[in-house]
Amino acid sequence: MPEQTSSPSPASVQESAHLRQSAEDAARGVGDLLRKAFRSGLSADTKRNHHDLVTEYDHASERRITEQLSAAVPDSRFRGEEGGVHGSGRVEWIIDPIDGTSNFAHGVAFFCISIAAAVDGEVVAGVVYDPIASLMFAADADGAYLDGAPLRPVAAADERQGSVMTDFPSSEDIATDGPVCLEAFAELVTAYSTVRRKVSGALELAHVAAGWTDITLGFDTNPWDVAAGAFLVTQSGGTYRAFEYDDVTRPAHEAPTYLAHGPGADAATATAVVERIMAGRRAAGYRGKSR
Repeated sequence: MPEQTSSPSPASVQESAHLRQSAEDAARGVGDLLRKAFRSGLSADTKRNHHDLVTEYDHASERRITEQLSAAVPDSRFRGEEGGVHGSGRVEWIIDPIDGTSNFAHGVAFFCISIAAAVDGEVVAGVVYDPIASLMFAADADGAYLDGAPLRPVAAADERQGSVMTDFPSSEDIATDGPVCLEAFAELVTAYSTVRRKVSGALELAHVAAGWTDITLGFDTNPWDVAAGAFLVTQSGGTYRAFEYDDVTRPAHEAPTYLAHGPGADAATATAVVERIMAGRRAAGYRGKSR
């Protein structure tokens, strides 16, 4: 099965650090906006279905982030969940202004701002900012950090002591796979000490990078869901495996499915689940949701 492991681009250490700092500043710049809106009785609209929510703060946050990054790094272009693709600069910013909008809209304090910088198609810097807990996860060419301190996670070497965070199975997974994905989720629940559905892929990846959970996985994701978090995981010493439905090799953050774990984690059951579901989808001719 086609898969890749993400790795840093040959961008200079200085450029990577500058892009990381610019992303940190932009993420913090919308923190007050989201903190004030959180649990304020805000309303949400739907996009693809009633599970896929968007608020006025998603749009406002992305506009502010884009404006600040444009000023800090003029040679920029953007790919955002809400604003789409625009600009023509050398540096591509991949932005999810609120990853975990459903949590944000329902008053659940597990959502984040995710910003990644890519050069020549490869991610070279990224941040995941939790505005409620005021936690800044960041990575550049030198490593990964939490509020400036290096991240050195230690994962559970026995899956019976391991923990999993995942959005799987989503409503789309159930529609695609039927009972198979529910059986797979039961397999995860049985194998690992704890399995949590937190519904913010970027923040789940950041928790793997910090060593607060051992494994995360997701299907049919978008680049803005995983670009920063995947870089955090690999720069902290963990593993990010990306899986494709076809035989085309792409940057890891462009692949639809992933499995990430901390260094030394026993991810045997999670790996078997992902590989089995991907093999079934490929055999059935499924090629992923449109992005």
